[in-house]
Amino acid sequence: MLSAVNFANGCLMMRVLFTLFAGLSLTSQVPAFAQSGPIEWHSENVQLLRGFDYELGDEQRTIITFEHANRWSYGDMFLFADFTFGDDGQTAVYGEFTPRLSLARLSGRDPGEGLIRDVLLAGNYERGEQGLQRYLAGFAVDLNVEGFRFLRTHAYYRDDPERPGSTWQATIVWNRPFEIGGQSFLSEGFADIAGAEGPGVANQLYVPRFLWDAGAVYDRPGRIFLGVEWQYWNNKFGVDGVTENVAQLQLKWVLN
Repeated sequence: MLSAVNFANGCLMMRVLFTLFAGLSLTSQVPAFAQSGPIEWHSENVQLLRGFDYELGDEQRTIITFEHANRWSYGDMFLFADFTFGDDGQTAVYGEFTPRLSLARLSGRDPGEGLIRDVLLAGNYERGEQGLQRYLAGFAVDLNVEGFRFLRTHAYYRDDPERPGSTWQATIVWNRPFEIGGQSFLSEGFADIAGAEGPGVANQLYVPRFLWDAGAVYDRPGRIFLGVEWQYWNNKFGVDGVTENVAQLQLKWVLN
């Protein structure tokens, strides 16, 4: 069961995130300590997921995810938080923060129109239950590929302070709308491939989503999506031989 301390931390994190989401929705600026310069574009969404047959922890759970993304004068930023509620009463909170600096924008140029759109300096901070923290730093290459809103590749140096040594991680993120039979759909997701670190082994996480744009039926395209998120995680958390293969029902509400 979740301890009182963890529950309090989760509630605090939720309040902070709600405040952040509200603030970013109401202003075109962010605090000076986070970024300098105006936000050119931002988007927030809330996701509700329901899945079964998880390998570690409760086999059945509900997940609420909050996401925020923005682009500003010299780069972009993405953050999310997962709030997990197991059917057995266990809960957990996990989040990531990913700022990136555009080398094109830093040099005074616009991102390119060729295959390589931009090269960026990238960082990532992960925070979870029981003191879990990971620090990642590296670079990203954003690609221009026909049909994709974005296709982003990352190469990181990765360090978990609680484990001896360090390792590497490669991450791919994509978003591609498409149509079938006059209906609008969205294919999006990410893949994380990480090396061994400390007692853990190399692991691979693939999370594609296939979503139907239900909002388009009510003249609100791009707002409400329904579909499936598939999670395939080989050697989950670096645990040798633990492979998770779960389809999760998903409702996604784009706030802005």
